[in-house]
Amino acid sequence: MRAIVTVIVLFVVIIGGALIWRHFRTGGESAGGPAGGGGPPGGMQLPVEAVTVKAEPLGRGISTVGTLRADESVVMRPEVPGRLVKIHFTEGQRVKAGAPLFSLDSSVPRAALREAQATLDNARQSSTRAVELAGGSLISRAELENTQAQLSVSEARVASARAQLQKLTLVAPFAGVVGLREVSVGAFVTAGQSLVNLVRLDPMEVDFSLPERELGTVKVGQTVEITVDAFPGEKFAGQLEAVDPMMDVNSRSAKLRATISNPGYRLRPGLFARVNLGTGSDAKAILVPEQALLQQGETRFVYRVIDGKAKRTEVKTGQRLPGKLEILEGLSAGDQVITAGQGKPMMTDGMPVMVLPAGGPGGPGAPGGADAPPAGQPPPAGQPPAAGQPPAAGQPPEAEAGTKPAAEAEGGAKPPRPTGGAAKPAEAAAEPAASATRSN
Repeated sequence: MRAIVTVIVLFVVIIGGALIWRHFRTGGESAGGPAGGGGPPGGMQLPVEAVTVKAEPLGRGISTVGTLRADESVVMRPEVPGRLVKIHFTEGQRVKAGAPLFSLDSSVPRAALREAQATLDNARQSSTRAVELAGGSLISRAELENTQAQLSVSEARVASARAQLQKLTLVAPFAGVVGLREVSVGAFVTAGQSLVNLVRLDPMEVDFSLPERELGTVKVGQTVEITVDAFPGEKFAGQLEAVDPMMDVNSRSAKLRATISNPGYRLRPGLFARVNLGTGSDAKAILVPEQALLQQGETRFVYRVIDGKAKRTEVKTGQRLPGKLEILEGLSAGDQVITAGQGKPMMTDGMPVMVLPAGGPGGPGAPGGADAPPAGQPPPAGQPPAAGQPPAAGQPPEAEAGTKPAAEAEGGAKPPRPTGGAAKPAEAAAEPAASATRSN
């Protein structure tokens, strides 16, 4: 009798355990999908936006940024100390080369010059008499040479006094515009003190840098156009003047300089300039929108749509255009690249995706369109419900009509709450994709 009871108890335990295991297995799969599977619950497709890439013209130039500088610029400084007695210009005035700018007190140097000149006259007379006496053998050869040496010394002293006098007048070394002076008449200035800036504004120069891969497309004499924020919409033309023979080992770029015509003196040194360097190239390349590119560490990649699934593809980028980037390696014309939705945490390589239509109302997949389910019926599994339609079983409700899928990239889709006695899916089972930041 005891053996029979034991057999019955074991049979009941086995049957009950099987039923409980089946119940929890069914509930787990319906609530969270297969164990260990990341991504949307219930096997639904992740809504994304995508574009088909094609070869597009790169344009006829290279765009970069630079800084304007004066063709010639100098800070006027005196070589000798003295008291300032006269200023020969007004601030902001255009001056010619050699025009006087400042005069220092020259009374003492002028007196020294007159003294040196008198000594020189006396030395010349002594040298003339010595030559006559030496012709008659009345003085020795040594006395004649000594007299001539005194004449040479006197001439040198006169030249020194005259040079010292000239240093008391500061003149413009080139034609340009004087800036704001920093001294006034009567001030005592020291040697090397800053007095005023003198700059040549026509032509102007713009300095900019290019990466090493662009050096083969540029040469001296190419056309250059710049724009500045001070004159929006206006372009200033010039040409490439020189390329620095030394490369920057840190950035692997070369420094270039172009000259820009500035007859009206409107451009000023230090302005930020947007530079467009004409290369004369009509080449085409694969271009993708900037928002399609993701970066993880030093690796740049995009997600392609292949057979309804997202395929992570590493790419090598090239030239940057407004809103787009050139792809040198990794993509071909005709590839479908995801532009919105690929930043969601649930996005992984091989994730089933559903490309949302780019058309307006009435298009395929749009509410009321050709692919919309009949009124009152839920949509097929794996598709978002239309406006006013109930979601399919095991499928989370979609956002309201008109919500862009790109907004989901902030938080990602949330799994549905388990119903009935179904077990709550383990959040740790869904491994989110590695975080990626968009490249600039």
